[in-house]
Amino acid sequence: MRRYLDIDLANQTVTEKQVTGRDIVNAGRYFIAKTLVECGAAAVDPLSSDNPLIFSAGPFAGTNFSNANRTSVGCKSPLTGGIKESNAGGTFGVALGQLHIAGMTLHGASPDWVVIHIAKDGSVNFDSAAPYMGLGNFETAERLHEKYGKKVSLALCGPVGEYQGLLSGIAISDTDRRPSRLAARGGVGAVMGVKRVKAIVAELSKMPELHERKKVMSAIKEYGKKIRADELAEVYKNTGTASMADFTNYIGGLPVRNFTAGQQSGSDQEFKMGGDYIRELNRSRGGTIAHACMPGCMIECSNVYADQNGNEVVSPVEYETIGLMGTNCGLSDPDDLARVNAVANDLGIDTIEAGAMIAVLMDAGVGQFGDVDFMLEVLDEIRRGTERGRIYAQGTARVGEHFNSTRIPVIKKQAISAYDPRVIEVTGITMMMTAQGADHTAGNVPRMQAEGKSTDELVDASMEAQVVMAAADSLGFCIFGRGVTNAHLDMIATAINNAVGTDLNAEFFESLGRETLRLENEFNRQAGFTVEDDELPAFFYDEPLPPSNKAARFHSVEIRKSVDRWWAQTAT
Repeated sequence: MRRYLDIDLANQTVTEKQVTGRDIVNAGRYFIAKTLVECGAAAVDPLSSDNPLIFSAGPFAGTNFSNANRTSVGCKSPLTGGIKESNAGGTFGVALGQLHIAGMTLHGASPDWVVIHIAKDGSVNFDSAAPYMGLGNFETAERLHEKYGKKVSLALCGPVGEYQGLLSGIAISDTDRRPSRLAARGGVGAVMGVKRVKAIVAELSKMPELHERKKVMSAIKEYGKKIRADELAEVYKNTGTASMADFTNYIGGLPVRNFTAGQQSGSDQEFKMGGDYIRELNRSRGGTIAHACMPGCMIECSNVYADQNGNEVVSPVEYETIGLMGTNCGLSDPDDLARVNAVANDLGIDTIEAGAMIAVLMDAGVGQFGDVDFMLEVLDEIRRGTERGRIYAQGTARVGEHFNSTRIPVIKKQAISAYDPRVIEVTGITMMMTAQGADHTAGNVPRMQAEGKSTDELVDASMEAQVVMAAADSLGFCIFGRGVTNAHLDMIATAINNAVGTDLNAEFFESLGRETLRLENEFNRQAGFTVEDDELPAFFYDEPLPPSNKAARFHSVEIRKSVDRWWAQTAT
């Protein structure tokens, strides 16, 4: 049994309800979509107090089940105007599970800025946030730990979220108490800012009660054994997500200089922004190569990047940041990337959205590609909330419109991830069709060869991936374990049954993913989205991408017809 908290911020009251069985399982992204549709959130102003902000953890939250402690955060996105679920690793889901909390919804807005403190005894307190206002996330975290101790996890609204900048995410503590795991996309931090919640402090306790504890612990060991033997998981452990940069650069699908090229090479032809180079450089400096952002995770795809003197610069350096804040802005030195990445983490902003926005500025002549000092100036303007900084903080689409840019790489006003859709076509289809905006994690299929395949074949691959990803996001699983998770659904179902007392079989996984997608599409339909909102920006069709010289082939009307066919053919 777990608790669900409905928190009325205006009155600082908490209504608690008990959840059991399937209601614990149907969590995360599914729960967010279902709740937002049922409460009519599609019709609200996303930057009003009427927009609920939902935190949800999965059935294994609080245990040491490898890569199964992610936290989902959801609301109506102020960036896209559609539905948003953004999830993060770290320890906040662990803390919720150990407090026997399935999740919480923040309703309304506090009259003054507050810190919500959830104690081990179950009490919820509302403390003044005055000492932390305007501070970066790292100083905020340090001060919060001074007050509440080390055995807590934090969910923070950074300084950009305070003034409702749409770049802002919600920063969550990692296993070393860094507030560097972000539920980053869609402007969820701005919604936390609307509600005047500077931080949620959740105390860490002990593993929650389980229906069949010994059987769950046995499943944890078995799953971990399979993760250790999984080839993809081994790649992530050795090289991190940065390994994807080597691949996308090789095939010519890496964002370079505001998506005007698909490949970056230095003057010596050595590619320094990939996982292989970064791993060896970081290793030589004494940095951490394999780092778990969640307790118990055996994939350990995170890292701690060190400078020439062996001092920590930032954690983690990940592929999406490499692609959007790195090569897309013309950077070719990982040390430069690490500097801007560290600032972005302290601000609590989405590095995808921020990198795409800065590259648009560079393309418009406001700055020069490769100028790291210009990037730091932009981030400083955003930190200080100057007039120009507040324009920058509204994200790629709005900045592009403001500066009359010809290349604005967004779908549904959200920046495209680091997979150029002209080359990496199935992921491009996903980013076009998902209700979440241009989000690769909705269904990433980067390695599929698209040449010679029909539209229906590519759409089928995208939709199958979208179902899998939606289910994983609903259960608190990291998608990097999908090679094991997807291949052993009977084992996962049995483990869930033993954890919370359900009677599920492997088929529930697909039905959970499909229903999540259906609800998200329904939300966006109610919010007024049409097939035109799925279209790629015109320059993807009009400008072939060097060096492959490929242009986008698929338009939203054609893709939508194929998606409708998929739903009809796969209906049960």
